[in-house]
Amino acid sequence: MATLQIREALRHAIDEEMARDERVFVIGEEVGHYDGAYKVTEGLLAKYGERRVVDTPIAEAGFAGVGIGAAMAGLRPIVEFMTFNFSAVAFDQILNNAAKLRQLSNGQFTLPIVFRGPNAAAHMLSSTHSQAFESFYCGFPGVKVVSVATPADAKGLLKSAIRDDNPIIFFESEVMYSVKGEVPDGEHLIPIGKAEIKRPGSGVTVVTWGQGLAIALAAAELAQAEGLSCEVIDLRTLRPLDDDAVVASVRKTNRCVLVYHGWPYGGTGAEVSDRVMRLCFDDLDAPILRVCYEDLNMPYAENLEHLVIPSPARALEAIREVAYRQH
Repeated sequence: MATLQIREALRHAIDEEMARDERVFVIGEEVGHYDGAYKVTEGLLAKYGERRVVDTPIAEAGFAGVGIGAAMAGLRPIVEFMTFNFSAVAFDQILNNAAKLRQLSNGQFTLPIVFRGPNAAAHMLSSTHSQAFESFYCGFPGVKVVSVATPADAKGLLKSAIRDDNPIIFFESEVMYSVKGEVPDGEHLIPIGKAEIKRPGSGVTVVTWGQGLAIALAAAELAQAEGLSCEVIDLRTLRPLDDDAVVASVRKTNRCVLVYHGWPYGGTGAEVSDRVMRLCFDDLDAPILRVCYEDLNMPYAENLEHLVIPSPARALEAIREVAYRQH
C-alpha cells in the first residue's frame, strides 16, 4: 500500500498506462510545460516528450476533436479539460461525434478516449465555473460516466477507463485533488459499473458519488452518535448505474437518502431516485430524500455558497427524516 493524494493516484494511473501502451497520450491546456493546472500530469512531459504530452491552445472544441480523430485512428487519448465547465465549448464534439461514431459506423470505429478533469463546484468560483455536469453527460447513450472520490478509486478506475474501447467521461474534483488515501501496490484495476459500500450499516442507505462522499460519511458519523446506522454507497460509475448494489442495500435498510453535488431538477439524483422507487417500492418505509444544490445558480459570496451546496448538517436532517427521528 502507498499513501497518495488523488492527484498523485491519477498521475500514477496515466504514467503506468503510457508506459504499458505507446498509443496512450495526453492532450489539453497546460498539461505539459506547466505540469498540469492541478499537477496531475506533473513530470510526464519530461518522461514521454511532446509527441505524447501535448499542450494545446485554449480551444476545447478543437483539441476534443483532435482526440476523437486520434481515437478513431487507433490511438488512446486522454483529453484533459482544465475544468468540465470548459467542456461546454466542446459539447458538439462529445455529443455528436465521440458518443455516436461507433454506432454510426456500425462498429467500424471504436472510440477509446477519456475526457477527464474537475467537475461541480469548487470554492467561490461563481456560477459559470460551478456546473455539475452529470445530468448532461449521463443524459445520452454512447458514453460511460465515472466520478471518483478516493485515491484508490481514482487510480483503479482511470486505468480501466483508459483501457476501455468506449468514450469515458471521468469526473474529478478541484477541492479533492489533495485528499489522501491508501492505494494498493502493483496492478490496480477497478471495473467500471461497480458501486462500493464505503461504510456498512443497517438503518438508512445513503447513496452518493464524487464530492458527496465526504459529506455522506460525515453525516453518517453524526447519525451514528444518535443511534442511527447508515450504509454509505459510493456509486463511482454514474452510467451505467450499479442498480444491484443500491437495491440490495435499500431492501436491507428500507430507507434511502441521496447526497451529491448537483441540481435537483432532471439530474442523476432524480434518475437514481426513480430507479429505487420502481425497484424497491414494496421495501421502502419512507420517501426517498435528496440532499443536493439548491435550485439556483451558484453565488460567488462564500456565505451564500455554503447555503446552496449540501452539507453534513443537511444530510443528517434528511437521515433523521427518513428514520422518523426529526428533532
